Amino acid sequence: MFAILWWHWIVFGLLLLIIELGIGTFFILGFAIAAIIVGIMTFFIVFSFNVQLMLWLLFCIIFIAIWYKKFSDTIISKSGQSDYSLDTLGTVTQEIPKHARGKVVFDTPVLGNTEWHATSSVYIPVNTRIKIVKVNGQLIEVEPLSIT
Repeated sequence: MFAILWWHWIVFGLLLLIIELGIGTFFILGFAIAAIIVGIMTFFIVFSFNVQLMLWLLFCIIFIAIWYKKFSDTIISKSGQSDYSLDTLGTVTQEIPKHARGKVVFDTPVLGNTEWHATSSVYIPVNTRIKIVKVNGQLIEVEPLSIT
């Protein structure tokens, strides 16, 4: 019966590395590293082929999980207030008296809507370009672009 020796795993891992160099997805890299690790482990401790195969599969699964965790797309939602960017600009459509409500239209949607009721700590006339200071629930506080 043919026995799988430690160097077989090393050669298998190197072959997988060569294949990986040809396709460049870095997915097979984890399989190659797992095979080389099993080869190194088998050099020091003699395992049956079934144990070697199970170790290789275990390391492959671990590398796939690490690869998926590190490189999976993270979906960033702009629908919540805590992660919303305050650099959106807009225009006043209904004058905003000091500490009172008016209406603004933003160039891009803010929390899913382009038209909002807004307040300001200063008087802002119609057609003035504004920027967001903060979002307070369903009310947005704005200021004119000229104020620094």
